[in-house]
Amino acid sequence: MRALQEIRRYQKSVGFLIQKAPFIRLVKEISDNLTSRLGRFRWTAEACLAIQEAAEDFIIKLLADGQMCAIHAGRVTLMQKDLQLARRIRGPVLGQASF
Repeated sequence: MRALQEIRRYQKSVGFLIQKAPFIRLVKEISDNLTSRLGRFRWTAEACLAIQEAAEDFIIKLLADGQMCAIHAGRVTLMQKDLQLARRIRGPVLGQASF
């Protein structure tokens, strides 16, 4: 019952679920690692918010697809194999290398 109340609360909210400061630090760290030879990128606040919005949208849709896979398998609990199946069904993400 508590979980359902929490789900409803988050569904009604319009704010970000991931805290902004740690997410921005992660984005900057990843960009620094990828572009260490080219110099450091500078990020505008709008660019960071756009990346965060896209990332949260991707995660929420992936979790919803994974939950559908779990329900199809006759389970209520989301497992790692459900997320892996959901990602495999979706196909490669734009710009993502497939190994």
